[in-house]
Amino acid sequence: MRRFWHGGLATVLCTLGSVSASDDDAKSDRANWTNWRGADGARALETGPKVLKFGGEQFRWKVALPGKGSSTPIVVDGRIFVTVPVEGVDALLCFDADGQQVFQTIFGAENPGKHRRGSGANASPVSDGQDVFVYFKSGTLASVDGKGAVNWQVDLVEKYGRESLYWDHGTSPILTERYVVMARMDERDSWLAAFDKKTGELAWKVERNYTTPRECDHGYSTPIVIQHDGQESILTWGAEQITIHQALDGKLVWSCGNFNPEKNELWPTIASPVVVGDMAVVAYGRADRGTPRLFGVRLSGQGDVTKTNHVWSRDDIGAFVPTPLVHGKEVIVLGDRGDVECLNPQTGETIWKDKYPQARANFYASPLLLGPYLYAIREDGAAFVSEIEGRSVKLLAENEMQQDIVGSPVPFGDSILIRGETHLFCIAPE
Repeated sequence: MRRFWHGGLATVLCTLGSVSASDDDAKSDRANWTNWRGADGARALETGPKVLKFGGEQFRWKVALPGKGSSTPIVVDGRIFVTVPVEGVDALLCFDADGQQVFQTIFGAENPGKHRRGSGANASPVSDGQDVFVYFKSGTLASVDGKGAVNWQVDLVEKYGRESLYWDHGTSPILTERYVVMARMDERDSWLAAFDKKTGELAWKVERNYTTPRECDHGYSTPIVIQHDGQESILTWGAEQITIHQALDGKLVWSCGNFNPEKNELWPTIASPVVVGDMAVVAYGRADRGTPRLFGVRLSGQGDVTKTNHVWSRDDIGAFVPTPLVHGKEVIVLGDRGDVECLNPQTGETIWKDKYPQARANFYASPLLLGPYLYAIREDGAAFVSEIEGRSVKLLAENEMQQDIVGSPVPFGDSILIRGETHLFCIAPE
């Protein structure tokens, strides 16, 4: 991978001291969180800082953000990138390890969020280590270089029409070897499209339209790049279908449905699946309203595998908004109301479970696991730290960030980044 901004990497890593080879790998992970769920896609890091006591008045640094955005920051070679509106226009901000702004890149007029938790900057950036790619509700898809210059910019709303989602756009762009890929999943015209990373030219676009109960074809989850039958592929979840497409040309090679046989309405897709080996764990239903669903689906085979690849399902645990995380060979599911459960992804069986203190607020942010420390943040700014040991979990701390939080926590060297509604925080060990 080609990289830039080496000074930022040195600034972050010099604080970590002498480490082993495996710790070097962990340091690199914490200096490069290149998409909203990390370079390895919703996986725990084996090591990380032990950060217990923090909050709105206890932090390493914080910076005020110029507008409301709900995206999660990314980290590339020790620099931080976050999308946000600035005086009515879409923008990408870059900060160094000390929270000093390096540059600000502006695009066109924003399309503000229409719901209280939404914004025009819900989609998180993604980077290949050389350029940063962004998408906004306005339709702007763009590539920015390491100095903040725009490489190219296209308007997907102008090209393909406005989306018809009930909630604000939430799907983030992803990167394959050649392309930046965007998914639109709504009731009018759903598609998956790939654009050349260097030029922004359309490489391929495939339809992805399915008949579902009302609003169940609305999708906010982010696709995943996987290997399928030895080929770089894109796994997409939405409209009650998991599909796998070849990354090179978008060809549909695998699909699985039957996630809502009762034909429930108002079940949009928000949480993204996670993959462990050849098993996908898929959260669906409305865990926020007491009707969760969780599925284990084998990713083997070709064509329509609906009748053969459902391995297990549960209706007592799930997540509407938070995406689960992978912990070794296990999966941790954080429910919207604070239920947290560790599962065997091959069987769906519970390994351990617990529950965070309840409040009127739900969990929107996806959880983060660094070594044994699990970080989960409720939308009202209550941030919980737990320690996992074997088949048990212990709550160590509850912290108050004093502002609403929707973005997911991100590891950053020996610290953790938390993006609130009005500020970006860097949280460090005491």
